[in-house]
Amino acid sequence: MKRLNSGLCAAVMLVWLAAPMSWAQAEGKTVYRCPGNPVLYTDTLSAKEAKDKGCRTLEGAPITIVQAVKPRPAASGATARPADAKVDPNEQRARDSDARRILEGELKREEERLAELQKEFNNGEPERHGDERNYQKYLDRVADMKASIARKENDIAAIKRELSKLPQ
Repeated sequence: MKRLNSGLCAAVMLVWLAAPMSWAQAEGKTVYRCPGNPVLYTDTLSAKEAKDKGCRTLEGAPITIVQAVKPRPAASGATARPADAKVDPNEQRARDSDARRILEGELKREEERLAELQKEFNNGEPERHGDERNYQKYLDRVADMKASIARKENDIAAIKRELSKLPQ
């Protein structure tokens, strides 16, 4: 669903709010705006009811109408495929095959990178670097490595889920 232009929304809202007020004023009725209902106006209250509710009279209040921006026409070169158009089964098989090949390649790269990270992580005790004289610096690197491993595992799981969705 397309989002409405904000100018168009504002114009529609103003017309929607102002129309009852203008009709009521044309008929000689009094229009009220009541507290607790800041957007809507009403002309269905009697003077006593309006006073009891603390409503303000809006007789003769100016009505502002905002001109809406006209939407641009669609690009002439764009060709939209109808939603009900079917893709040729052979073409779809080729697309699925390409997607499977790409995902399997990604899966292999991610698994190799995970193996490298786990080897470097060394079960939570990676070798200290020379610039890590400060023990906290070492702990921060270990925590980053652990987070990287968790991300890789999640990435691998996501790729496997995508592969399982593709037809064999």
